[in-house]
Amino acid sequence: MAKRLSERNAFVTGAARGIGLAIAERLLADGARVALADIDVDQAQREARRLGDRAVALQVDVADPASVSAGVTAAIRRFGSLEILVNNAGIHGPSVPTWELTTEDWQRVLGIDLSGVFYCCRAVLPHMRERRYGRIVNIASVAGKEGNPNALPYSTAKAGVIGLTKALAKEVAKEGILVNAVTPAVVETDILKQVSPEHVQYMVSKIPLGRVGQPSEVAALVAWLCSDECSFSTGAIFDISGGRATY
Repeated sequence: MAKRLSERNAFVTGAARGIGLAIAERLLADGARVALADIDVDQAQREARRLGDRAVALQVDVADPASVSAGVTAAIRRFGSLEILVNNAGIHGPSVPTWELTTEDWQRVLGIDLSGVFYCCRAVLPHMRERRYGRIVNIASVAGKEGNPNALPYSTAKAGVIGLTKALAKEVAKEGILVNAVTPAVVETDILKQVSPEHVQYMVSKIPLGRVGQPSEVAALVAWLCSDECSFSTGAIFDISGGRATY
């Protein structure tokens, strides 16, 4: 049997490590070719070499619209087309109360976690609309549904990603392009190094399964959303939170 993503080409942001790398690995295993887009191009190149000739590393700063456009253009030039976009790149920001946040903290998290999703969607949509096919998956967070204390910019940005997903999905619903998001709870990645141990303990305490998630678990859900097996879901927000999410 042919793999379900054969003849598909994907652009995954933040793909040098963590959830993004797990997603890239899963899409490759399912038959796709994958552009590992990351600001840390050295790490992305190391992973691309390990993953083989169907993977390519691209240096992309998602907070910079010019960098995003250049990366998408390079991926299309390399593969001939792009059918899949996974917006995964993100940072958590400092774990402090709102009154201790700086303007720079706020702008940096929103610039990467929310504006970066917009820039990437805007860059790929003309190509997808012309081909009348696309799968866009945005990595949001359960924090965008519930709000995490001492994580105001992150919670706000991820709530924005949820709203962006729902709005964009309606705009392109009749053009063969499906847009969905997933909302992980805490997942075991390097981003936890940006978070205080107390904040990690708080997040895990709210998960009924009593553990953090694994990147491979998120990747499995994303791979389905990128496939033709996902055919009647768009503008949907898929919980992958160990039971934490209440809606």
